[in-house]
Amino acid sequence: MPRNPEQLRALVEGYLDELVLTPELGTLAEPMRHALGGKRVRPVLCLATGDAIGAPVENLLPAAAAIELVHSFSLVHDDLPALDDDRERRGAPSVWAQFGEAGAVLAGDALLAEAFRLALSYGTSAVARELVEATLAMIGGQWLDISGTGELDELHRLKTGALFSASIGCALAAAEVPSAEQQPWREFAAELGLLFQIVDDILDGDGYVEDMGPDGARRLADEAAERAQVRLGEIDADTDVLSGIVSDLASRTV
Repeated sequence: MPRNPEQLRALVEGYLDELVLTPELGTLAEPMRHALGGKRVRPVLCLATGDAIGAPVENLLPAAAAIELVHSFSLVHDDLPALDDDRERRGAPSVWAQFGEAGAVLAGDALLAEAFRLALSYGTSAVARELVEATLAMIGGQWLDISGTGELDELHRLKTGALFSASIGCALAAAEVPSAEQQPWREFAAELGLLFQIVDDILDGDGYVEDMGPDGARRLADEAAERAQVRLGEIDADTDVLSGIVSDLASRTV
């Protein structure tokens, strides 16, 4: 029977707690670990996808952790004064506020490199390729954001959606699912990334809310959730846990 999200989250937490960072990083490990907060939505999605297709979840933990490290890298750099200038993250000082700007830059760089080290631990290069492509897309989305160029849909597809897609794609790659069988999964991932971002905008009162109003954004979120559920229904796998995750993301309040 597939594990529930709490069980999967516990596996991720345990793996990250025991993850041995490259010794040469020395005390930089402290700001790196300071950055590793959050709800683990993306790595849980990675593990849930693997569980749904019958892959040993333990084999997917390096890929799931790599995704979380990339996500954390992006937040560390986003918080810097040169970008969003946020002194707080999840109710605690952001990495740069706690350890200085130079420490935050280096911690973010190291998180990204450690992510690729984990992705490259597989016998196939496909996991690392998924992660590289998503990281580049995410950075491109960040540039669209700070430069004020590009459409909102494209910005969110890159900045948020790419890493959600990688959460699914890295699981498929690690489990060596043939490319011909991946399309429904990738369509599901795209809808899920859109759903997460719209709900984020609803909670923050910006983005889609500014463009469409609260009711319009809520309608858009519900439509994305419905399409995600339809995509799951097209997949020949036990997707009940993923379906529950979609419902939870659609109704989240924090």
